[in-house]
Amino acid sequence: MTGATERLPRLLALVPYLLSRPGIPIADAAADFGVSAHQLRKDLELLWMCGLPGYGPGDLIDLSFESDSITVTYDAGMRRPLRLTASEATALLVALRALADTPGITDTDAVQRTLAKVENAVGQARPAGVVVGLEGREAALRPGVRSAVQDATTRRRALRMRYYTASRDEISERTVDPMRLLLIDGRSYLEAWCRNASGVRMFRLDRIDDVDVLAESAQPPSEAEPTDVSEGLFRPAPDQSVAELELAPDARWVAEYYPVDELVELPQGRARVRMRYSDRSWMTRLLLGLGGQVRVLSPSELACDVRQRAEGALARARHLPST
Repeated sequence: MTGATERLPRLLALVPYLLSRPGIPIADAAADFGVSAHQLRKDLELLWMCGLPGYGPGDLIDLSFESDSITVTYDAGMRRPLRLTASEATALLVALRALADTPGITDTDAVQRTLAKVENAVGQARPAGVVVGLEGREAALRPGVRSAVQDATTRRRALRMRYYTASRDEISERTVDPMRLLLIDGRSYLEAWCRNASGVRMFRLDRIDDVDVLAESAQPPSEAEPTDVSEGLFRPAPDQSVAELELAPDARWVAEYYPVDELVELPQGRARVRMRYSDRSWMTRLLLGLGGQVRVLSPSELACDVRQRAEGALARARHLPST
């Protein structure tokens, strides 16, 4: 018996492998994949029930393996070994890292092995200009943050923390009463009653700079209700402005790091997104930091702000002494 983390890559590789070796003996194929003939037959039985949407007999992968050899008679489009694009590989790495850090996962060794294999494959094949590792605040959690938050949530203790708010680009000191830990879209969140804001708030664990578990008990007030996340974490606010941006490939991380309403794929790896914001000065600073990797399509006042700030910076730079 093999685990899902070992079986899935084998299933994805089997059809193209068998297509290039029609009539191969089951024993030889099993030896190449490092499994028993019995396990390989179970894999083939599972593949026999997989295929294209529609799921009628003509849509399913068709294999002949009644004798001691295997022949693929219909491949359902699985003619090539699986290859991930850079963005797909990045998303997979982010999800695996989040899964590895999720409380309650029993087989963390399997997750870590899979993570190592993906990182190794991506490291060997990624094209120039694609950053697979997460940088800055997208990197791994600060040491001790997850264990402290989990401990406080389990023992119902209040927390004091330094937290980075991306929408305002500021760090604040907060005291919170933990309610629960959540994993949403591959990211870990602490839902807690924030005493500073007098309301329930979601705190991303990778944005907590420092945290202390307090001796006092966590006591969220009776009106502190858990957030309904069944339709996603972020709900548009009626007073928010919307920017339409065109992102170059190296700036696509913006659509993964910040919530966007829409993402449209464009040629050459570019993307058009609609992104909500409350503070125009913060959005202006974000776009300036992207340099030539972003184009503001709308609103015109935001594009004007970015252009004026950029021109001002260039004018000041011309007066700097050359080195």
